[in-house]
Amino acid sequence: MEHTHSHSHDINLGNAFKIGITINIIFVAVEALFGYFSNSMALVADAGHNLSDVLALAFSWLAVILSQRKPTIKFTYGFRRSTILIALLNTILLLTAVAFIVWETIQRLGKPIEINSKSVIIVAAIGIFVNGFTAWLFLKGKKHDLNIRSAFVHFIADALVSLGVVVAGVIMTLTGIVWVDSLVSLSIIAVILYSSYHLLIDSVNLALDAVPENIDLELIRDFLKDIPEVTGMHDLHIWALSTTDAALTVHLTTHTQIDITFITNIQHQLREKFNIEHATIQVEYGNSITDCETNCNEI
Repeated sequence: MEHTHSHSHDINLGNAFKIGITINIIFVAVEALFGYFSNSMALVADAGHNLSDVLALAFSWLAVILSQRKPTIKFTYGFRRSTILIALLNTILLLTAVAFIVWETIQRLGKPIEINSKSVIIVAAIGIFVNGFTAWLFLKGKKHDLNIRSAFVHFIADALVSLGVVVAGVIMTLTGIVWVDSLVSLSIIAVILYSSYHLLIDSVNLALDAVPENIDLELIRDFLKDIPEVTGMHDLHIWALSTTDAALTVHLTTHTQIDITFITNIQHQLREKFNIEHATIQVEYGNSITDCETNCNEI
């Protein structure tokens, strides 16, 4: 029964990814075309912003697929770590798109350009619906998965950005002030740069085996030290196996003999409390930690 329930949940989540990616790719293409032919860089920038989140959504789905692939003799951890490399690629693509949008926006500043504000309003209004519907697809899953929660928040933000483009279209319709379009475009670019910066930093940190942002090393260290049987600890390491999974290794010392349930209980609690899926724990009986001099990392 447990296996069947989990499998059903995976299918629903897979459908949410498929529907969300499909409708957003179509909308991004339509929005970019209308933005180009309507002379609206705000629409083009909004399309670029939406594209960034579509890519992030696709990478999240890829992470789910890769996490289900079994390890091989050569890749003993499986292929989950490839999601970190993909995140770096995503950042490079986003920065390239931003450079193009900035160049086009600057070239249009000060030039008399006629903008079809009605098209801006209609297309951006559709964007509010598309992004809102995509966020709704992941409403249930966001409670249980940090990756899904991130996708939900991004598409809510996209809906708000599209609302800003609608407001800009209304202002241009009522006042005829076309530079509002460039102002909104540059504002959206600032949002993309902000998110891209954090994505780049997070990706590089994960590639360098830094402790993932969603994991508090100090809390884990305190948790391990507070275990009654534990008298010492060294060589505590936490790193990312992928953009969603983390691993841990640690050496613990005890003054009492322990059995296998001691380790399995710690692994279970690390999984439940701190989302550490892969924990390797070495237990040393006695005072072996005091013999540790140059080869131990006493974090």
